[in-house]
Amino acid sequence: MTTTADATGFDAFAQAFRRHAAGVAVITARTAAGAPVGFTATSLASLAAAPPLATFNMARTASSWPAIAETDHVAIHMLGLDDFAVAQIMAGDHDRRFVGDHWEPGPHGLPILKGVTAWMVGRIVARTHVAENAMVAVQIEEGALGEPDEPLLYHERRYRALGAEL
Repeated sequence: MTTTADATGFDAFAQAFRRHAAGVAVITARTAAGAPVGFTATSLASLAAAPPLATFNMARTASSWPAIAETDHVAIHMLGLDDFAVAQIMAGDHDRRFVGDHWEPGPHGLPILKGVTAWMVGRIVARTHVAENAMVAVQIEEGALGEPDEPLLYHERRYRALGAEL
């Protein structure tokens, strides 16, 4: 077996998770003042089917954390290959994530991204702090499917289609 040099701690973690391909999701919410916030997340996971629960993780130092910490509801969006441009916007400058017509108000006034493969709205049922991060559990209340699309993946610090770098 061929391996690179052994790494410890942070380096081992970073190297391993860069090689772990993940689907791309976007979480959106509103601040207490009503401003839209959102961020890309590769940590989205299904927690349970009954009741329908999903989880995501985030840094409590992230610009969107104050809104997530205070709100009752969030929108979760699954992105496909056709949503590559939206993924770039939502991973970019937080002050520009909602500039443009790629979103519209949805249930609870939450920002809903247009054209995504699926979106769900849910009530936050748990926020668990771990170091400077949080695991957030959401009970899904409603949602909709968009058009079928090839998956958008994040791998080795880049967005990718199955078998190709974008």
